[in-house]
Amino acid sequence: MTLISTIAADRPLLHVDNLTKSYGGRVGCADVGFDLWPGEVLGIVGESGSGKSTLLSCLAGHMAPDQGTVVFETASGPRDVLSLSEPERRRLARTDWAYVHQNPRDGLRMGVSAGGNVGERLMAVGARHYGQIREKASDWLGRVEIDTGRIDDRPSAFSGGMQQRLQIARNLVTGPRLVFMDEPTGGLDVSVQARLLDLLRGLVRQMGLSVIIVTHDLAVVRLLADRLMVMKSGRVVEQGLTDQVLDDPQHAYTQLLVSSVLQV
Repeated sequence: MTLISTIAADRPLLHVDNLTKSYGGRVGCADVGFDLWPGEVLGIVGESGSGKSTLLSCLAGHMAPDQGTVVFETASGPRDVLSLSEPERRRLARTDWAYVHQNPRDGLRMGVSAGGNVGERLMAVGARHYGQIREKASDWLGRVEIDTGRIDDRPSAFSGGMQQRLQIARNLVTGPRLVFMDEPTGGLDVSVQARLLDLLRGLVRQMGLSVIIVTHDLAVVRLLADRLMVMKSGRVVEQGLTDQVLDDPQHAYTQLLVSSVLQV
């Protein structure tokens, strides 16, 4: 039995309890709790200001919450991520975790070649053989539909859609167990979005990735997410299987989202 299947049978990959963050008198997120299982994709939706981005930042360690626990099932057992030292958190972020930003420029080294961007992630986990690093970088460029002949081009020479695919390659090349995605298709035109979503869906299934994806686009979560959480004013107002929530929403706010009454 593999490690992943053992974890899946015994306990979640990520356990979140009572996660809360406030900005002065304004609630960012409040009393959020859920379990994420290996190979599961969790979508988080809500209008602007609902707290979904604050929640993602707290989960990924980019922001310190006021209270709560975030327990991750590491190879050596469960650890409360919020109690890790800074070096331990950085190591986790470059090995078992990955973060795909809405703006790919936030997740790429724009002055480094496409191959170098992917290679840096490999070197961060101990790869040292130049030929093997370049070969794997080239392979991943192909997997995300970037011409391998452009391996030495800088990201600034790429379109927005290509930059996002490069950021995905950089993040997934080391096989992380948990991927955070913040509006990965935001700002792209419809045809580019469709190709990127198809690519993401294929990679998630092929690699068995666990993913937490924040988006305002219900079509994105319907295509990618197994389970859905709906947030309003920093709180989770509804959650369940994605198709169940979208086809038969129970909370009035979710009903408004689904019927597109709210501008999300």
